[in-house]
Amino acid sequence: MVERKKIELPADVKKVESVGEEAEFPFDISPMYEGERIRKNEMYVELGGTEQPGFELVLALPEEEVEDMKVTIVGPDLGEMEEGKAYPYAMIYYVAGSQVETDLEPVIERRNHDFQNYLEGYMHLNQRYDIWIRLGKGAIKKGLKSLVQIAKATMMLFKNELPFIEKIETLYITEATMVEKLLNEVAMPIYDERDARVEALHDEDVDEFYSCTLCQSFAPTNVCVVSPDRPSLCGAISWFDGRAAARVDPEGPNRAIPKGDLIDEIGGEYTGVDEFAKEESGGEYERIKLHSFFEYPHTSCGCFEVIGFYMPEVDGIGWVHRGYPEPAPNGLPFSTMAGQTGGGKQIIGFLGIGISYFRSKKFIQADGGWYR
Repeated sequence: MVERKKIELPADVKKVESVGEEAEFPFDISPMYEGERIRKNEMYVELGGTEQPGFELVLALPEEEVEDMKVTIVGPDLGEMEEGKAYPYAMIYYVAGSQVETDLEPVIERRNHDFQNYLEGYMHLNQRYDIWIRLGKGAIKKGLKSLVQIAKATMMLFKNELPFIEKIETLYITEATMVEKLLNEVAMPIYDERDARVEALHDEDVDEFYSCTLCQSFAPTNVCVVSPDRPSLCGAISWFDGRAAARVDPEGPNRAIPKGDLIDEIGGEYTGVDEFAKEESGGEYERIKLHSFFEYPHTSCGCFEVIGFYMPEVDGIGWVHRGYPEPAPNGLPFSTMAGQTGGGKQIIGFLGIGISYFRSKKFIQADGGWYR
């Protein structure tokens, strides 16, 4: 297992530190802001995204190593950033509590997307090493001056919504060299370790799958079903992560889905999944095949890491990663296809997936898998 420890900061590094709760915030905090979009002409700055590196990471540590409600900012803060520019961004959270364990790290990490979208004037998209943040000009005009305020509000939400987190500390970094170094040397090995853990387990080995409804604020009819052979579309939640989340918060976004009876072994269709899909989509969809590209495919939210697209000229399926800026072989860039694929829709010919699904033995097996 990759060792969990605090990031060692150079003695001469430029940093801002703040300890304790914030008395008040210059922005509203409410679920009503989920789904808020900040367009380019409305943004003050962009953090991470397509132009700069970025990542978010949660590390479970012993209680004595976490200084509760402390924030450290390394690199330029908001007041030192140039309007309209993009900057690197790392968000690292140290968490502790009697119930906090390593298995919960990715679950807590994924809720960062949820809670930060409660903040007025702050848009959080994607996950892991794909985070894309925009701060609106309106938030700056209302008095947002520092990332310390963002961190304090986020930590408050973590502790209020996930009471098993007894202590939390935050490190935000906007210095390019350090973000790149920590992404490659700390974050990526942990992400890879999480993904490798589930590869020995398969759909037929378990009685329950797990849901993830975090993206329903952006895609109301999305039905994300996480099985051993099919991770979440964002790539951040595996079957083990879903199980850990359901145990500590059974009414939260990750709930157990009884598989029910097997309908289609190759396509991956189960009565329990179909019943759940009908309920969670508001009746929009009644059937989902977990391992099918064309027939009753899994819905796609918008946080997917990769898009699959059908190419009728060769009767084949192509795949494009969200980080690829050029047009795919079908002439469309990722951004255009994302608009056609996402929104919680079941689109024949387009499919959003998490990267680790490529390693699954059941990867779109109903359509020939890699041979297609």
